[in-house]
Amino acid sequence: MKIGYVTPALAPGENIAKRAPAQRSDLLHWRLLRAKVRRPRNDIILLFLLSSFLLFSCAPNTQTPQIEIISVYSTPSAQPWMSDLFTCAGKQSVTLVVSADSPEISLRLGEPETLTSPAYQIGEEEILIVTNRQSPVQNLSLEEAQTLFAEQGDASVQVWGYASEADVQILFDQLVMNGRSVTSFARMAADPQEMSDTLNSESNAVGILPKHWMAGNVREVYSAGTVPVLALTKQEPIAGVVSLISCLQND
Repeated sequence: MKIGYVTPALAPGENIAKRAPAQRSDLLHWRLLRAKVRRPRNDIILLFLLSSFLLFSCAPNTQTPQIEIISVYSTPSAQPWMSDLFTCAGKQSVTLVVSADSPEISLRLGEPETLTSPAYQIGEEEILIVTNRQSPVQNLSLEEAQTLFAEQGDASVQVWGYASEADVQILFDQLVMNGRSVTSFARMAADPQEMSDTLNSESNAVGILPKHWMAGNVREVYSAGTVPVLALTKQEPIAGVVSLISCLQND
């Protein structure tokens, strides 16, 4: 069995040349091994840490952008512009919530009787008197329209209107009735869609209809005039509201 040995280290002041050749060779080999085993350099460790920090700090930000939520509302007569509003919101990554409770954007036909907030025109609408195509009522003058709706002048005709607070009824009263009241015999439609359905289904019906709602077997007998479609906002609209209104005005 071969037994290894460890070459003693040099004593202080001892000359390596005085050692035996085998001991000198082993001692030199031992020094070379020690020379190869070195402690890590602090500057290399610092460079590695700095590189890691820069790598993570320069990584792209993958956070999901926040989606803005805006409350909106429309009168029934202005509903055709609500679809345009949703289209604009889709282009701008805005979520719309329909609410009549203090909306940030409110669409309507014409100015309210008391305007206390900013209003922006986003379109136009024409207010019409419309009948079924089988109705005996022909094209009307202003005086004939007033008489028809104020006195129910033709017993074979059924006049239809809206609630007094509806924007389309307010506009009709301003443009046609000139202070005269619509007859108490007039029937009330809840909204333009119901009015349109009634005019299509009842041959003796005569009613008020915004032009965007004309469809089916009906015809216009009098134009009361063109009115602005407005977007009303709060006193200080936020940036998202301003962008949506700008989109509506440019479409």
